[in-house]
Amino acid sequence: MKLIVKVFPEITIKSRPVRTRFIRQLAKNIRAVLRDLDPAVVVDGVWDNLELETAVTEPKVLKDMTERLSCMPGIAHFLQVDEYPLGDFDDIVAKCKQHFGEVLAGKIFAVRCKRAGKHEFSSMDVEKYVGSQLRRQCGAAGIDLKAPQIEVRMEIRDQRLFVIHSQHNGIGGYPLGALEQTLVLMSGGFDSTVAAYQIMRRGLMGHFCFFNLGGRAHELGVMEVAHYIWKKYGSSQRVLFVSVPFEEVLGEILGKVDDSHMGVILKRMMLRAASSIAERLHIDALVTGEAISQVSSQTLPNLSVIDCVTDKLVLRPLIASHKQDIIDLANQIGTADFAKHMPEYCGVISVNPKTNAKRHRVEHEEKEFDMAVLERAIERAKLVPIDRVIDELGQDVQVEEVSEALAGQIVIDIRHPDVQEDEPLELAGIEVKALPFYAVNARFKELDPNRQYLLYCDKGVMSRLHAHHLLSEGHANVRVYRPS
Repeated sequence: MKLIVKVFPEITIKSRPVRTRFIRQLAKNIRAVLRDLDPAVVVDGVWDNLELETAVTEPKVLKDMTERLSCMPGIAHFLQVDEYPLGDFDDIVAKCKQHFGEVLAGKIFAVRCKRAGKHEFSSMDVEKYVGSQLRRQCGAAGIDLKAPQIEVRMEIRDQRLFVIHSQHNGIGGYPLGALEQTLVLMSGGFDSTVAAYQIMRRGLMGHFCFFNLGGRAHELGVMEVAHYIWKKYGSSQRVLFVSVPFEEVLGEILGKVDDSHMGVILKRMMLRAASSIAERLHIDALVTGEAISQVSSQTLPNLSVIDCVTDKLVLRPLIASHKQDIIDLANQIGTADFAKHMPEYCGVISVNPKTNAKRHRVEHEEKEFDMAVLERAIERAKLVPIDRVIDELGQDVQVEEVSEALAGQIVIDIRHPDVQEDEPLELAGIEVKALPFYAVNARFKELDPNRQYLLYCDKGVMSRLHAHHLLSEGHANVRVYRPS
């Protein structure tokens, strides 16, 4: 398979050194993301387009390659092509007829040609000649440039002809690694996940920082969605997942801060901690999912008071977004289901929270706060590479495993719906129920408590983690299914 990768248009207006650097970074990212599918994949080109060639022919692997490229920042779209040496017009007709001849009979079509290099003919000359010949030779019903049923597309580059089979859209943006690093404050809800995606799409590497306010299930949920975002959109780069134990900080706020200022002060403590961690990692910018006046702590006066505690640049990519727009984008990028099923935690619930907090009053409220508590939380923060976060979570989890399901037991397939669709789990005589991992905690209580359930996933890590959590919640009818 040969692909021509078209870069994000904004890259092409950069200066020569910047453009070259961005495209080289994109080529490097493509190799990194596809390496496990084809170690010998070839990616060439440093200026205009990138050309990708793979000798792999297995349909599933080619589909995986296409899906990964579609989610890679820096790519506007890519074309699947067949390449030939450029011949005369009749040779171009023959090559197009070879690929499109059987589908043109009785159809309205158009010929589209793009050309680069020095030639004695124009793109329009090619389109006219090839179109007229294909119409006559293939029995087409006619030509319509505005609304054709079929498009015969090609590109001519110097002395090469590319006949285009299909086009796949990318997400655009700049290549990851071409710009600076950021620290994304993650709660796992709609806003923070969409903000993380938008930052990554713009080419900024985003490390993830989660403040645990007391829930193991919530921490696991955020780890899962952070891993999902990284795996789908950012796996060309290695980033960190930082988990900060904030239970003590929350307790200090609940005990010593006026009720109406709790929300603002909690955000200030989070920014202080994130700034300290960012400084340690040599990161200059923080990212949050806040939008103007979505909640009381996100009014302009409150955001101004919150930002006072850090010298770091605070980026808010959703600042003027409407909630429904955020939810729609979360659905589009695949994080909405995570957000819908994210376990709840006991946070700060203020009565009549301040929407116009004054800095001097907030600082007065913080005088009673023991900053040693915040320092301890920062010291206890755990930093784990995102590609190892799920595996490390499951290392010390001990749950009973079985290699065979028995009659009457129900196997719950907790893999992602895309994987379930591509590789359905079928067991003779055994009921298999699809319940994605991000929905297990929320929906397990809806199942019949008198049945025995076996959780299943590819590696056994996610199934062990969720089985362990369900057991700790009092569900004794759970084990892990690990076929030999």
